[in-house]
Amino acid sequence: MDRRRAKRHGHAAAWLSVVALWLPAPGTTWQWQLSGKLDLSVNAQLYDVDLFDTPASAVRELHARGTRVACYFSAGSYERGRPDSRRFPRAALGRPLEGWPGERWLDVRRKALRPIMRARLDLCARKGFDAVEADNVDGYANRSGFRLRARDQLRYNRWLAAAAHARGLSIGLKNDLGQIPQLVGQFDWALNEQCFEYEECSRLQPFVRAGKAVFVAEYRASDFCARARSLGLMAMLKRVSLDAWRAPCW
Repeated sequence: MDRRRAKRHGHAAAWLSVVALWLPAPGTTWQWQLSGKLDLSVNAQLYDVDLFDTPASAVRELHARGTRVACYFSAGSYERGRPDSRRFPRAALGRPLEGWPGERWLDVRRKALRPIMRARLDLCARKGFDAVEADNVDGYANRSGFRLRARDQLRYNRWLAAAAHARGLSIGLKNDLGQIPQLVGQFDWALNEQCFEYEECSRLQPFVRAGKAVFVAEYRASDFCARARSLGLMAMLKRVSLDAWRAPCW
């Protein structure tokens, strides 16, 4: 059944989307590269790469060797210079993200953001990606410039998960540790930055207990690999620039 026919079949369409999802198993090896020339030679079962910068041909090449691919985009911030940056209403742009020039928090309560994110998810599916890494989905816990509440973030994050699933894409929960208990059922895997540095890795255990993959990136060298293995986390050391270099724990 094609997507247009499935859409008319209501519950059948939802069922088809669910069974078509690729779900990373715990222990899935991975590579995360968001800057620099894409290095396709890394031996990993999952590549997490930029939605806009990665051509469909690279996704096909990775698929040809049995590698799955996730598309990265920011779902909770505006980034100057993205192909669709002019579509964002000015009223939805909040405070700058600390340390990231040209990037501003979004008011995720605004329905005007949803067509933009749908188009990004459509592009992700059209390029052949298997999964989504939606970044900055914890604006409510940051100085966003808006009076965002936890319930606003939950509503938006659940909408993102449903929209990804409707396109046959699995989705990872990026950071947002405070809402893991409420969102572990809707998200298929998790990706966290620096949970060992900030002593927060225990908060990822609901995903581990649910049999879902958890990926962790650390940016400061420390003795975290043994702890990562004991907690069931796929961790590696990366540079903050997120270029091709990595030092995995497996």
